[in-house]
Amino acid sequence: MMTTAKGYAAQTAESPLAPWQFERREVGAHDVQIEILYCGVCHTDIHLTRNEWFEGIFPMVPGHEIVGRISMLGAHARKFSIGDLGGVGVMVDSCRKCPDCKNGQEQFCSVAPVQTYNNLGHDGQPVYGGYSNTIVVHEDFVHRISEKLDLAGVAPLLCAGITTYSPLKRWNVGKGHKLAVVGLGGLGHMGVKFGKALGAEVTVLSTSPGKKEAAMQLGADHFIISREEAQMKAAFKTFDFVLDTVSGNSDVNPYLAVLKSNGVYVNVGMPAKPWEVSSFSLATGNKVIAGSGAGGLPETQQMLDFCAEHDIVSDIELIDIKDIHKAYDRMQKGDVRYRFVIDMKTL
Repeated sequence: MMTTAKGYAAQTAESPLAPWQFERREVGAHDVQIEILYCGVCHTDIHLTRNEWFEGIFPMVPGHEIVGRISMLGAHARKFSIGDLGGVGVMVDSCRKCPDCKNGQEQFCSVAPVQTYNNLGHDGQPVYGGYSNTIVVHEDFVHRISEKLDLAGVAPLLCAGITTYSPLKRWNVGKGHKLAVVGLGGLGHMGVKFGKALGAEVTVLSTSPGKKEAAMQLGADHFIISREEAQMKAAFKTFDFVLDTVSGNSDVNPYLAVLKSNGVYVNVGMPAKPWEVSSFSLATGNKVIAGSGAGGLPETQQMLDFCAEHDIVSDIELIDIKDIHKAYDRMQKGDVRYRFVIDMKTL
């Protein structure tokens, strides 16, 4: 039986998000249904609802940082019991057979990836995200969440958390390394927390002098105002890794200069405008520019377990869903510490 769901949707790229009633698919044999309690607000939600990256599928219910309780199980679902906590991140299905899927990198599925929203499911029907009271997902794509963590603070871990954890683990960032985190927003503050928990010496690079105190409170060891030429010059060839979390368009060349030889520059902010990078700035010092997109199912669970072990959640501001447009406006101005999360009781 199909489930009638309530949510907030953009009917077109020009229209504001507004209440919308829609149908969720019926719970299949290996599906679970989740009563959504909290959903994080990601910058991607703005990009996609406004067609800033590519043409979207409308009506669109955004949201891919979803936490809640299991309310129904499919006949053959065995991973969860009714009442368990469950989390859903950036994807809800994949082909399971391509090399990336078999390698635990389902987010890069090359055959039939299904993002959590703004996508078509394998049945050809649109999928809708977490700005909603309920969702139906295959149990394999639902993550276990510790009861000991603050649930609202867990929601952004399903995107901002895994997006920053994954590259730090992939490049083996840890003790003895100097890590620079560019930007102190939703992604950046998680980069600081994970960098410290993994044992690195962490410096925040920010254009905003006013963020120094906040950076230090999060555990950063140092703070550099990136638009101050003297400070950046003093940091020349200082860092083993630079994690760039900025979603706005900016010049990355000054940040490449603070990398040591053989250093790695990782982009997770995903600005829309292509970078202009001097080939000499890479060749002089054997520097690497790397990208990273979310994380696969095993790594996302590993990240959630790591957070439970180290008591890590996002710093959030809980909002009423009717205030989503104010939240979008503030997020674009960088006016949030550090992630908005919607309380679904307010739907």
